[in-house]
Amino acid sequence: MDFLEAKEIQVGLAVAAVVVVATAAYFYSSKKSKGSIDPENFRDFKLVKKTQLSHNVAKFKFVLPSPTSVLGLPIGQHISCRGKDSQGEEVIKPYTPTTLDTDVGYFELVIKMYPQGRMSHHFREMREGDYLSVRGPKGRFRYQPGQVKAFGMLAGGSGITPMFQVARAILENPKDKTQVHLIYANVTYDDILLKEELDGLTANYPGCFHVYYVLNQPPEEWTGGVGFVSKEMIQAHCPAPASDIKILRCGPPPMNKAMAGHLDSLGYSSEMQFQF
Repeated sequence: MDFLEAKEIQVGLAVAAVVVVATAAYFYSSKKSKGSIDPENFRDFKLVKKTQLSHNVAKFKFVLPSPTSVLGLPIGQHISCRGKDSQGEEVIKPYTPTTLDTDVGYFELVIKMYPQGRMSHHFREMREGDYLSVRGPKGRFRYQPGQVKAFGMLAGGSGITPMFQVARAILENPKDKTQVHLIYANVTYDDILLKEELDGLTANYPGCFHVYYVLNQPPEEWTGGVGFVSKEMIQAHCPAPASDIKILRCGPPPMNKAMAGHLDSLGYSSEMQFQF
């Protein structure tokens, strides 16, 4: 009887140990996967590096609570940033980080600062060591690997940031075979945001990622598109209408309206289109 009782105690302790380990693993994984942002409340993040990319564009790097923290932003969604304009009035504007949750411990924003932009003023005045108030995630976009065969992307200006985020997530996932076809429009060559990174994706993922640049005021030796994005450009550089493709668009309101018209006339149904 003593032997049996001892065996029962050993089994009981073993089961208890398994339960404790499993419970600890669950809470650890839950804690590990939990994001650093809150959809209801603003949280402050410290700016640790500000890199000027051009006269009106800068990259801002913000540190997360710990070196292993993730932002917790689903692919294709954005955050709301709060600041003050030149009059000291509060302003809130959405932005899409160029980083993913595979970039642990920090997140980055590439911001184009317009002369009259209210939130642009806040970013222009930010210095390393300052804090940015952030709330999120926000957005209607949902993505699962393989949900479409190909994405067409129509981006203008700073509308490239959600496209870049989605493209990175697809291309850096070896199990995701989705094709990405991007048309990116700007006024001048210097206005092209993330060009080095986009060209890097083209070089690193040949056959999977394609980019076609369009400039309204191109330099003399320019081999890309000229003028505004046309129906012919979409036909040449985006996947044809089909049930397993989707065209994403993000740019200034006039461009979004024009692109919607082009897509409708080319036979892309509303289910095949999404506007950020």
